Amino acid sequence: MPSPVPFGAFDVPPEHALLTVDMKEYSQLPEAKMAPARADLDSMLTTVFAQCGIGDATLLGGVKDRGDGAIFVLPARHAARLVDPLLVHLGQALERREQTRLASAPTIRLRASVHVGPLAPPDHRGDAANDACRLVDSEAARRAMTAAVDHGVLLAAAVSDTIFGRTVAAGRTPALKEHHFHRAIARVEGKPGFEQTCWLIVPGLVPSVLAPYLSQDSGAVPADGPRQAAQRSTKDTTAKESSDAVRQKGRASGKARLIQVGRDYISSQEQS
Repeated sequence: MPSPVPFGAFDVPPEHALLTVDMKEYSQLPEAKMAPARADLDSMLTTVFAQCGIGDATLLGGVKDRGDGAIFVLPARHAARLVDPLLVHLGQALERREQTRLASAPTIRLRASVHVGPLAPPDHRGDAANDACRLVDSEAARRAMTAAVDHGVLLAAAVSDTIFGRTVAAGRTPALKEHHFHRAIARVEGKPGFEQTCWLIVPGLVPSVLAPYLSQDSGAVPADGPRQAAQRSTKDTTAKESSDAVRQKGRASGKARLIQVGRDYISSQEQS
């Protein structure tokens, strides 16, 4: 007689919202400037979390650079706030720092992603964390960052299709509407199982500015009504377009600190 399955062994873990940030060209900084730049970013994020009404947000683990970014894990109820107002506040914080930084301090340019999904306790690991890293490292997000740099903007973000449908398309983001986003397909070289619809935003730039940076073979998708596109499943979308798309270069190392913020706290963990 087979042994009984442990209670809860196959239960779906609770969902969490994830914010992923990655500093552009951080690894190219002189070693002496890495820690100060990271400290500045941590300070900005702490302030931005507070501005967004995410209580008791904190950054744990100090400065330990395996990669050049971090994942912040929050209760799923904060998902909409990670899009609006957080992305706008984060862009403004980066701009304020840029205007006041010393000449010797490096500019901080940031890619970000927002995602949601189940994560297994106590370490909050799972596909959702992996996909959040891949979104921020996708070719689509990198090209959005190129557009931002070319126009003097310091932040580019990729919002997952799931997040977009639950927040923007659902009317839970007062300042950011569907027309503020550019729909694209996120792909990462070496990750053939990853191909997802995402929604790009560069605060301060209209989506039409992003369009020239994204072509059919670099993650763009045909024009479509945002609400209709958000309601279409990612599976159907990628199945239709993957046959014509060419996989692009990118990197998803997953090397980021996994940090719980909000009411419940866990120790900082390293994603492998």
